[in-house]
Amino acid sequence: MPLTRRHILLAGLGLPAAAQQKAAAPRPNIVLVVADELAAWMLGCYGNKEFRTPNIDRLARMGTRFNNCFTLSPMCGSGHASLFSGRAPAQHGITDALTGAAPAGFAGEVLLSDLLSGEGYECGFAGKWHLGGEEQPQHGFRFWYAAQGEVRLQNPVVSREGKTVEEKGYLGDLITAAADSFLERQSESRPFFLTVDYPLLHPPYEGHPEQYAAMYAQNTFESIGWLPAAPNAARQKELLQDTVGSLRKAGAALSALDGQVAALYKALQARGRLENTLVIFTSDHGSLWGRHGLWNGGPASEPSNMFEEVVQVPMLWSWLGRIPADNTRPELVDFCDFFLTVAEAAGAQPPAGRNLPGRSFLPLAANKA
Repeated sequence: MPLTRRHILLAGLGLPAAAQQKAAAPRPNIVLVVADELAAWMLGCYGNKEFRTPNIDRLARMGTRFNNCFTLSPMCGSGHASLFSGRAPAQHGITDALTGAAPAGFAGEVLLSDLLSGEGYECGFAGKWHLGGEEQPQHGFRFWYAAQGEVRLQNPVVSREGKTVEEKGYLGDLITAAADSFLERQSESRPFFLTVDYPLLHPPYEGHPEQYAAMYAQNTFESIGWLPAAPNAARQKELLQDTVGSLRKAGAALSALDGQVAALYKALQARGRLENTLVIFTSDHGSLWGRHGLWNGGPASEPSNMFEEVVQVPMLWSWLGRIPADNTRPELVDFCDFFLTVAEAAGAQPPAGRNLPGRSFLPLAANKA
């Protein structure tokens, strides 16, 4: 092995090069941000010119953007289950949005939080769980702040560490504050896995801060490609009675989400947690918002649809010093791949016997072959 300037410096400190390399690459902290019902096509970093998402776009420029990432389902519950388990809906058993408890067998699924908590990660959750049993901490999460029932943007009912309480304030602010509370508790000696799930794009879009509504008061959304209501329009078809008015409200919700992403990133920065933290931004599934004459995701039509807009989701990875900035990848990746990619980034062995069908895309995120 050739002698380098770095080896001479290490020798002067009395440290073996291998030991120094090991110390220089500890397991990363991981922050996973999930934006419910957000399609890739809605974001500026994916080419949208009408919705204002400067903070999410900035996050995209700080790392790698995957241009062809797909959820396994156009439904909230099944999309979340595949994201966390790395398995297809037919494997984990959640094939729709959950309105009650998860199927009995789902308790035996090994989710990312189970895997990482077993590897010594401190796991925290803040937001909308979508997978049943949100009244109590689930699947290795010790910190727990989960919205209960139907989404209430103002004064929501939440489970805080297993106790149901009615909070005061705006749901987005409350979720971000809970995430910051988790960050405040973390020590330097142990890595953490924080999931922040924002359900801010759920209709009817009432209750977001007024400043965001003003941003879209004059928009006509001519480039969106929306159409009159389709004959088979189903879920949320009432929003198509005034598509432009509904798009103005939806745009305000999207920009409110963008504001929370900025606040969360600032919290990480203020806590000094960016040095070795992998930040991931994605969604459970997309929505149509007037495209094809439909509004919601898969259930927007009868029968349900699989239009590209409802299954193509954003996938942004930022990790200072490990993932190059301004990087884009064209490869097709999906949520089965996501589980194995996070496991590899954390240095964790995937669980045995789960028939995981994916493949890690970590080399692609780092712009390697």
